[in-house]
Amino acid sequence: MSTSIDQVRERLRQRTEHFRTRLSHAEALPQLAILGILAGIATCLVVHAFRLAIQLSGWLWMPEGDAERFESLPGLVRFLLPIGGALLIALILARAGANRRSGGVAYVIERVNHHQGQLPLGNAVLQFVVTVIAILTGQSVGREGPAVHLGATASSLTGQWLRLPNNSLRVLVGCGTAAAISASFNTPMAGVIFAMEVVLMEYTVTQFTPVILAAVIGAISTQILYGSKPAFEVPAIEMQSLWELPFVAFEGLWVGAIAALFIVIHRRFLNTGAISIQRRLMAAGVLTGTVGLVIPEVLGIGYDTVDHALVGQIGVGVLCAFVLGKLVVTAITTGLGMPGGVIGPSLVIGAGVGGIVGELVAFIAPNNSSSAGFYVIVGMGAMMGALLHAPLAALVALLELTNNPGIILPSMLAIIVALLSCRALFRQQSVFDVMLEARGSGHSIDPLARVLRHAGVASIMDRSFARASRLVEVQDAKRLLAQEPRWILIDAGEGRTRVLRAADLARHLTEQHAQTDADGPQTDSVDLMKIPGLRLDTTPIHSRATLHEALRALEKSNAEAVLVQRQSAPLIAPAVGVLTKSAIESYYHIKS
Repeated sequence: MSTSIDQVRERLRQRTEHFRTRLSHAEALPQLAILGILAGIATCLVVHAFRLAIQLSGWLWMPEGDAERFESLPGLVRFLLPIGGALLIALILARAGANRRSGGVAYVIERVNHHQGQLPLGNAVLQFVVTVIAILTGQSVGREGPAVHLGATASSLTGQWLRLPNNSLRVLVGCGTAAAISASFNTPMAGVIFAMEVVLMEYTVTQFTPVILAAVIGAISTQILYGSKPAFEVPAIEMQSLWELPFVAFEGLWVGAIAALFIVIHRRFLNTGAISIQRRLMAAGVLTGTVGLVIPEVLGIGYDTVDHALVGQIGVGVLCAFVLGKLVVTAITTGLGMPGGVIGPSLVIGAGVGGIVGELVAFIAPNNSSSAGFYVIVGMGAMMGALLHAPLAALVALLELTNNPGIILPSMLAIIVALLSCRALFRQQSVFDVMLEARGSGHSIDPLARVLRHAGVASIMDRSFARASRLVEVQDAKRLLAQEPRWILIDAGEGRTRVLRAADLARHLTEQHAQTDADGPQTDSVDLMKIPGLRLDTTPIHSRATLHEALRALEKSNAEAVLVQRQSAPLIAPAVGVLTKSAIESYYHIKS
């Protein structure tokens, strides 16, 4: 019986190892598809728990059980609630280390670019708790950025638990991102595009497949739990005539300017790291409470305000005050370190600008203007595209939110004009680039790294090798060569390992045999460090590493080959392959 169990375990171990090895290849499409499904399930569990925590807390003590009904609270409560929330968050974050406080989409991008997509559990748990507190106490932040962080972490931890190669962890992070956006808005296509356009920053078939599967699972789970309705109640909207396109372009121009202003303010307050986290968060809470006392619509995410603006229930004066207050409060408080995202607020601010433009167009051309909802929805997409520098994700999100192909043409114009206004006219980067700059982390990846991160060392390493001590008997050397290895691993002393081509040892033995026939008996042993041949210095690397990690290890150690090791037990890491620098360079030239 025990023998049968051992056989099953061994068979399972072999299949798991084969699965990991296949994933180290850049074209492991079936295996990546399986990962997409796993990532989608893991993300949905975490993201829906996050949404449920917000909703349950809102049901317990907010007016009418609505977590967005801050306008119904008494003025004193609106003032004190954000301050109390900021104090509680400050106490929690002060006890956590500085590294644990990082979160959001920018943090996910940083971990993808510089840490192979390895996201720690501690940051995600902290983000879950403090973001729920922030949203429930009326801080002007969104839930989508933290949801992306939570989804990406759940997917990354799934890969780390399964000990998958690092090149597949990056794909898992993309899957978690797509599933999180899809589950938040019921917009699977927008989730896919956002993951590829903002986080992974590339489009390949092998990455699209698992990311799409994860987004589908995210949308299905949301429709099961919350129904098939989109995130916003969008009325039937359409553009009355092509004569409105100049107004649409005008809206895009103003949205781009406002997005640029948001980024300028946000950047200014990101550079306040010398001030303690307690003081920064308390300042953020006081600002939010003060503005919320006068403009209650500023408190919380603001999706209820979007619903009212879509049906034209908010006047121009209130919209102007709301846009100004929401922009200033969100830009400053998130810059000061208040946990939460900017994706939701970008949609809300864009909706407010669109409502203002819609009222202006109705005043100028009352008989030929579209409904207020038309300009609101166009403004939402334009603001998202300009602030995040994600025009395609914004366009697809609008299409899925409205289920109206007629919105595509005006939205394309508004989004591109807004992006050009923000980026070319006002010369502002995306808000995520600004956050990464503040962290001292670049967003751009050079072409060499981009190609080499798609494959793991196990995909091209040479598994044909044999070990030998420096001095080896001739007969032992012949038996070694009988195994037909390509490389000989030599213990060079002081913990160093060099690799010798087996062909050089074979050539030396042949020449020694010929010399023995001519001159008589020769030495019975061979010094593998002295015979003629190609010997390469090595540096160790884990079998889960990517080719880019291997190249960096070679450059750092000045070695010419990496010795790929697999951790089998604590302090035990046997070699499983040899990978030379020339092999990595050849792979790059073939793939690029």
